[in-house]
Amino acid sequence: MKKGGKESMNHRTLLRLAAIIGIVTLVSAVGIYAGTTVPDVIKLDNKAYAKHKKGIVQFTHKKHVEEYKAGCGECHHDENGKPLDNLKAGDNVQSCIECHQKPSERPKGKSAPKLSKEERLAYHAEALHYNCKDCHKAYNKKNDTKAAPTTCSKCHPKNK
Repeated sequence: MKKGGKESMNHRTLLRLAAIIGIVTLVSAVGIYAGTTVPDVIKLDNKAYAKHKKGIVQFTHKKHVEEYKAGCGECHHDENGKPLDNLKAGDNVQSCIECHQKPSERPKGKSAPKLSKEERLAYHAEALHYNCKDCHKAYNKKNDTKAAPTTCSKCHPKNK
């Protein structure tokens, strides 16, 4: 009778261990998937900014990819500025501020230093503005339209 009891206990232990491993695997898989999915609309809010002066842009990622046929490399690039054209859904991408680390726009005004484009791109907002505005201007020119916004108020909603 003792032998049957030990086998039963070992069997239960193995079942518990298998269940725990299964749960951990499931939670890990969900965490990995959730960490790499892209929302349809991305609120371009960053905690690096103490206070936003303009309304937060709601970037329509899905619409840009599906409707406007924007390729990944049009926004995402490597440390040398080379487009990352081979990205696919689920790939991890860095946030812009990880490389464009100065949170705000470049200093402006008469006393502001003259900066090269490379120096300006260190500023997070400058990098976003260059990328978005240049793409929008190119789209408008190519399609003989003014549909893609190029002014502040068209992308930044009014603060309430």
